[in-house]
Amino acid sequence: MARMPLTEEQVAFRRLVLNFEKVGLTPEQFLRLCRDNRDLRMELTARKELVIMAPAGLKSGWRNTKIVQRLADWAEKNGAGIALGNDGGYTLPNGAVRAPDASWMALERWQAIDDEEIERFPHTYPDFAVELMSPSDTLAELQEKMTEYMANGVQLGWLIDPYEKRVYIYRPDEPFETLDNPTTINGDPVLPGFVFNITEIW
Repeated sequence: MARMPLTEEQVAFRRLVLNFEKVGLTPEQFLRLCRDNRDLRMELTARKELVIMAPAGLKSGWRNTKIVQRLADWAEKNGAGIALGNDGGYTLPNGAVRAPDASWMALERWQAIDDEEIERFPHTYPDFAVELMSPSDTLAELQEKMTEYMANGVQLGWLIDPYEKRVYIYRPDEPFETLDNPTTINGDPVLPGFVFNITEIW
């Protein structure tokens, strides 16, 4: 399925980036911005740029829900960690605040986060992260984000392009692997036994 071209309105508000490096934006202020603007997705880069993204379209939302459902089902059965959707944010070691479309964190690290911080954007990182391309994303933007994840503790990453039916597999200190039109992808060894039938979202 080819990706639909963006309308002028979508292009204008595909991704707004505001530079807060000199002005300063405290973690408390960023949290308040996110809570006061729940219809928007916001992230903060390591360069202190505020990235504001419009909500995804319905089909992208459905695809993402399917990924999170499958990951959460596996995580519940496995019991070794916690699965999250894109409404959970992490403050990475480089200072960026990121919210992958889906992620998984080992239970021992989840339990080590104190009760106050866990309701915010805790200073930690997922062990596994997924980014799902939507019509408003560019491959370069998502590849940069995946590279950042790998440099900040993430052990496995999937960048899924449903339009080209292509998956990019990221691991630390290795070139990414490209899978063209795979039927399934697996999470070994980080997520032992997790196999996602990706044809569900093609």
